[in-house]
Amino acid sequence: QVQLVESGGGLVQAGGSLRLSCAASGRTFSNYAMGWFRQAPGKERESVAVISWSGGSTYYKDSVKGRFTISRDNAKNTVALQMNSLKPEDTAVYYCAASNFRTVFTGASNFGSWGQGTQVTVSS
Repeated sequence: QVQLVESGGGLVQAGGSLRLSCAASGRTFSNYAMGWFRQAPGKERESVAVISWSGGSTYYKDSVKGRFTISRDNAKNTVALQMNSLKPEDTAVYYCAASNFRTVFTGASNFGSWGQGTQVTVSS
């Protein structure tokens, strides 16, 4: 099991930027892919970005491609999500998650550990 703690959420105007960070502990971080999910009120949790164990492969939800960047630092056991050109539709609780696998899978069922979530609100 791995413990995950997110930080960096907040309120930002449309067009602005935020950087989410997630610190992991309790398991060999570099052995597993990591992902960011989000859940808006009344909607299902969705995968936003996933990065493989080495950082060599990534996945992005279509609506965030070109605006969001996922990265990881295996030496520091952290994963980050840089979010630029934010839109009101990006408003959600964002969750960091640790995959059960080394490679990129996007379904939530492939992730065994979750952070507590951090709120991102984008005003128009």
